[in-house]
Amino acid sequence: MGIYALTGGATGIGAAIRARLLAEGHRVIVVDIKDAEIIADLGTPGGRLAALAALRALAPEGLDGFVPCAGVASHIPDRALIPSVNYFGSVELLEGLRDLLVAAGGAVVLISSNSAPGPSDDNYLEAMLANDEPRARELAAGIAGQWAYAGSKRALTRWMRRHTAEWAREGVRLNAIAPGYTQTPMTAAVENDPTYGAAIRKFMASIPIGRPGQPGDMADAVAFLLSPQAGFVCGSVLFVDGGHDAMQRPDLF
Repeated sequence: MGIYALTGGATGIGAAIRARLLAEGHRVIVVDIKDAEIIADLGTPGGRLAALAALRALAPEGLDGFVPCAGVASHIPDRALIPSVNYFGSVELLEGLRDLLVAAGGAVVLISSNSAPGPSDDNYLEAMLANDEPRARELAAGIAGQWAYAGSKRALTRWMRRHTAEWAREGVRLNAIAPGYTQTPMTAAVENDPTYGAAIRKFMASIPIGRPGQPGDMADAVAFLLSPQAGFVCGSVLFVDGGHDAMQRPDLF
């Protein structure tokens, strides 16, 4: 059985991924701000460094997989936190764990979103991809929360696509899932938000398959992409959204 690192594994999608991997007999090292083997705030540079040091100490010989799942949603008042957690909290740990993933021939599944193709700000995207966190935070604070969220997930997915071939040559597969609306403690806060709640409920009603996603749906997709059965899947974005992306963007391909 393998050794997997997982951020954001205390609740929601991350908790479902953790449970799925444990049920398969794997060892799972969770990084989160609570209820985890490693307590760290991935919204700060210091928290990321502490998380990396602890992960390297707990898995010195290598990682069979890594799922950077920690994230914050569009409704949070501190919009500058969105790129810090969603983008830099994922990418900096990916880069810091690269040698451990190479050592074990590991696989990575990033958590994108079916919001990623939606409207965002080009300058904001470029700031993240240029590794300019102060600029990305500044720009995020000045745009709508949904734009900040969608942009953070688009930048993360673009990072994955840009690095797929390079990492694959070292034996590490990079893929991503793009969840649609999924009922978790994080999204429950959005459902109950006075600004976003009505729109979210209307959005849920429009899902073609007839229901919102559940954390287990996402865990199933992640488990597949981590597994040997997905050994030739590399650089892909798997939409797990009940048909929403196909409905909204039928001619994207």
